[in-house]
Amino acid sequence: MAGSLQLKELKAGKEMLFSPSLLSADVLNMERHIESLEGEADWLHVDIMDGHFVPNLSYGPALVKALRARYPQTFLDVHIMVEPAEDFLDMFLASAPSLLTVHLEAAGHIHRTLQKIKDAGVFAGVSINPGTAAAPLIPVLHMADLVLVMSVNPGYGGQSFIAETLEKVGELRELRAERGLNYLIEIDGGVNANNIAAIHAAGCDVAVAGNAVFGKPEPSKAVREMRIALQRRQADGVKGKSSGEYAGRR
Repeated sequence: MAGSLQLKELKAGKEMLFSPSLLSADVLNMERHIESLEGEADWLHVDIMDGHFVPNLSYGPALVKALRARYPQTFLDVHIMVEPAEDFLDMFLASAPSLLTVHLEAAGHIHRTLQKIKDAGVFAGVSINPGTAAAPLIPVLHMADLVLVMSVNPGYGGQSFIAETLEKVGELRELRAERGLNYLIEIDGGVNANNIAAIHAAGCDVAVAGNAVFGKPEPSKAVREMRIALQRRQADGVKGKSSGEYAGRR
């Protein structure tokens, strides 16, 4: 199970996994931008938008296929913001993602959708928007390898972090413990070095960052700075601070 495998990786020494979003990479120099991570990233996050479920268009299965061919050992964290999600599964599963995450709000039959992803041998993720509560996920949490909590309204990078979404992260962490489940909790939107410690303290295992990484002159340094900020805040007792204190921009 994907969640179990990755949690073992976290327990082996990493406080949090980082998945830089290629949505913020230079589309004409994407390979150079990926190489500029210098191995600091744990995963690569690929955002797919259809201009319908979200008000923007971005990439497609051809990019995922090309990334898999160029980086065969890389964990490709593919997040499809498309509706209806079921209509896009075959084309993305054929592009060999490591993890395919669909939105609860965009799938008419979320149980069937997650099962199809898992049957294809791909790790299955389910995502919720800032305005969606954690409770509707309960019937399928046992099927999820990852739950992605959007901390901005999906569609664009560079938005402000919505601190209230950390309450849902806490709920998902408690549900995982209560039910003996192994899914990872990922957050996406407004993540940076200023709020990364509060995000981790709330219960997140994986952080997606776009502008905070690829918007910097040295993306590898930006990831390292987030790891350092996480370690420093943990040492300072971040759990006693409010989540709103760390609100920032992606």
